[in-house]
Order: sequence, then C-alpha cells, then structure tokens
Amino acid sequence: MSEINSYEDLIAWQKAYRLVLEVYRLTSAFPADERFGLTQQTRRCAVSIPSNVAEGWGRGTTKDYVRFLQIARGSTYELQTQMRLSQDLGYLTSHQNVHEAIREVERLINGLIRSLQDRG
Repeated sequence: MSEINSYEDLIAWQKAYRLVLEVYRLTSAFPADERFGLTQQTRRCAVSIPSNVAEGWGRGTTKDYVRFLQIARGSTYELQTQMRLSQDLGYLTSHQNVHEAIREVERLINGLIRSLQDRG
C-alpha cells in the first residue's frame, strides 16, 4: 500500500475529481436555458465532492475531517438526484456510467469515514 501524503493521493479524491470532469462534459450539452439552473447546480454539487475531501484533509482534526467527508457524501446523493432528474427531463440519454461512478465515490468516502471513526 502506498503512503498517503496529500489528499491528492486518496483514491476517493482522485475518482471524485474525475467525476467532476465527466459531469462538466455531460452538462455541457444541457439546454442553454438551464445554464443558470440545473447545469450550474449540478456542476457546483459535483465540484463540492472532491473539494470537501480536500478541505477536510486540511482541517487538522479527525472530527473536522469526518464532518467534511460527510458533507462530500451528502453531495454524492444530491448529484445522483440531479443526474436522474436530468435524464428524466431528456437532457441525458443515460446516466448509468456516471451513476456507477457516483456510487463508487460514495463507497470510497464511506470507507474513509469508517477508517477515521475506527481510529477514534
């Protein structure tokens, strides 16, 4: 197992970062009238996932880190909802790949939370 020296070494952060890039790609095809609505909200939500992983890392206490990871996890649920809504509105033909990526990030964040809580 490789040493973790930075939040960028965390697989959860790496996958969440790649998820943001995919969300930006997908939302670039949304209708122009959604630019300040669902497109912006979806992008902000996606960006908040790796951002909160990073911010929690930098807070310096386990309690704060867990809190920021929980916020990141909440954003995964929000993003799942937005992707489903986007599909139901016809903006996406399928969100299966992004849905799987979101769930993977959620599982990784859950593992980090458990690991930190087990250390007490």
